[in-house]
Amino acid sequence: MAINRAQLAKELEPGLNALFGMEYSRYENEHAEIFDNETSDRAFEEEVMLVGFGEAAVKQEGSAVQFDTAQESFTARYSHETVALAFSLTEEAVEDNLYDTLSARYTRSLARSMAYTKQVKAANILNNAFSTAGGDGVSLVNTAHPTALGGTFSNRSSTDADLNETSLEQAMIDIAAFIDERGLKIAMQGRKLIIPVNIQFVADRILNSTLRVGTSDNDINALRNMGMLPEGYTINHYLSDTDAYFIKTDATNGFKHFVRAPLTTGMEGDFDTGNMRYKARERYSFGFSDPRCVYGSQGS
Repeated sequence: MAINRAQLAKELEPGLNALFGMEYSRYENEHAEIFDNETSDRAFEEEVMLVGFGEAAVKQEGSAVQFDTAQESFTARYSHETVALAFSLTEEAVEDNLYDTLSARYTRSLARSMAYTKQVKAANILNNAFSTAGGDGVSLVNTAHPTALGGTFSNRSSTDADLNETSLEQAMIDIAAFIDERGLKIAMQGRKLIIPVNIQFVADRILNSTLRVGTSDNDINALRNMGMLPEGYTINHYLSDTDAYFIKTDATNGFKHFVRAPLTTGMEGDFDTGNMRYKARERYSFGFSDPRCVYGSQGS
């Protein structure tokens, strides 16, 4: 249904001093702090986890060398969604508007809605990290990710705890103990802390204090002194759990944002009614391939 003059009655009357309600600042592109951007030219993208070789065996003199095999493990699929929104203005509403160009004002609002939706969809990967299954059949953050040959690994604290010095130090230890699909230890490190706005002050004190936080001891802040989490912390205002936190690691092929069709806008007039129609549209997907890209806790 087109926006008509009855819905814009005050904008058609002399004496109006200001129009407000659609000019707020917004939290923009917070997804870029988490996801790596890639482009796509198909309906979906798939990424396959490969299984390499295991530990080498000792070869006895004169005996045959032992052969190992490689294989594929699980597949992560990114199914692109089409996100679109439109509005229409009657011919009379455009003609009689006294104060501003209606189309320009509502086009800005259209862009704001599209941007908001993108941030929500990106944050939902973490909002659902403890419940929605990924390519390996369990949730993104889980204590028992299956490996190809029957073992498991964990990227979640064994006992959920609020963000503090102790829990963050334990997270660094746990990340350093990550294994690959064959159970071999891998050199992985935490790079960035991802938090909701509610614990931003806690994060800042933990990472940026010179000495230990909340104690009378004159000890150094080991996390800061050792250069842990070199990219610091980032606040995501779209995270729904007020005390959950996540650590993005340096794993390759982790969080990904595939762009199938970038944001485009269109405008056309309807011959029969004279209404002007405006549309915004884009296609993309958010997801993850290797769950080793993150470590998380739901808080206590």
